[in-house]
Amino acid sequence: MPTFREAIDTLLQADIPTSFKQFGNELDADFVQRALSETGVASVRRRKFPAEMVVWLVIGMALFRDRCIQEIVSHLGLVFSGGKESDSACRRIAPSAIPQARYRLGAKPLERIFTETGRSWAGEAAEQMQWKGLGLYGVDGTTLRIADTKENRERFGAPSSRRAGSGYPQVRLVALMSLRAHLLATAAFGPYCGKQTGELSLARQLWDEVADNSLCVLDKLFLSYADLYTLSGQPGRNRHWIVPAKTNLKSKRIRRLGKDDALVEVQLHATVRRDNPDLPESMVVRAIRYRLKGFRPRTLFTTLLDAEEYPADEIVALYHERWELELGYDEIKTHMLEREEALRSKKPEGVEQEIWGVLLAYNLVRCKMLEVSRAFELEPNRISFRHSLQLIRVFCLVEAWTAPPTKLPRRLEELAEMVSSLLVLPERRPERRYERAVKIKMSNYKRNTGRRTRKSST
Repeated sequence: MPTFREAIDTLLQADIPTSFKQFGNELDADFVQRALSETGVASVRRRKFPAEMVVWLVIGMALFRDRCIQEIVSHLGLVFSGGKESDSACRRIAPSAIPQARYRLGAKPLERIFTETGRSWAGEAAEQMQWKGLGLYGVDGTTLRIADTKENRERFGAPSSRRAGSGYPQVRLVALMSLRAHLLATAAFGPYCGKQTGELSLARQLWDEVADNSLCVLDKLFLSYADLYTLSGQPGRNRHWIVPAKTNLKSKRIRRLGKDDALVEVQLHATVRRDNPDLPESMVVRAIRYRLKGFRPRTLFTTLLDAEEYPADEIVALYHERWELELGYDEIKTHMLEREEALRSKKPEGVEQEIWGVLLAYNLVRCKMLEVSRAFELEPNRISFRHSLQLIRVFCLVEAWTAPPTKLPRRLEELAEMVSSLLVLPERRPERRYERAVKIKMSNYKRNTGRRTRKSST
């Protein structure tokens, strides 16, 4: 493992914008260049705004939601100046060249970079924070609003509404997260509506990415026996799951393991087996019934069948760690994207590129937080995401941009010292205090269609 000083020296030699040197240990220039080459978009000639700089622009668009794209390019030093750093004219670029460079790059390189780094970072973190030899993962979905353009509506669709349609088209996204580190291992997204566009359909693209020797915590929506069998039925992989049972489910108890704890046999419906011929006639799972104060009783199904090795009360507590993924989505949408109405991109390919950039930027911030939590022996969820993001933004915009190269190592060390003084959050509450409820009612006004109304003559 290289020392911090050795890592700094390596960064200074890499082709990474000065503003983003802090991320060089996680995402070095060679890896970015390799991803560009493998996806066929590497810059053959040395452009003023080459492909590798466009990658960092897309990441910067996620980190600096409140800044226009042209400002991100100019202030973060993303323009290749041909060695004339003192000439400000060399660091300027025509506004029209920025979207051209983005669409020349496309979405594939960002997808490749996110997928490979996410698999590595999340897998390593899950192994280091195991529960009884199992890495803890979660799968859940969310939606993102995108710019209201004709191309985006045709590609992604929008929710139905009684008021002449939804105000914005939306993208449906499902992610696999290492729950205790808040690192995204992989993700899949697509149209909001249409055939095979639900969360379960998108999750089917993720099952193969779930690591061996792992436990995946799922919501009731993912109670599909064909999918669960795909997740845990492959021999030698030791992959398990926890999912809430449906209230109308019929099962046969095989053996009592303890109070409100038993092995049960679930008969699979003939229709399910007809569509999935490899499925067995029935599945044996463990059913754990529990009740939180103020809530109705619930039953959890799991493939962790050994009651002595995997106590029921610990399994119940693990299921509620599923909310870490919801909190991760909140960190992305509320803090990183500043709760803006929609993403920036007006074309579908730009939307896809931007989403991969958002997920990658989130992981980069989380990697820095994980580094600090390890140094101070804290759980990663005890470090404030918002404070971490603010410090990284300040470093990118002020410290790194204005610091000469000779002082960059010290600036990076100061960043590590600042991050170490981040707000330490209280421990997670063991249970929910309030039931879910709608807090804001939708407006009764009709949706603005974007067309001007003709004034009546008087």
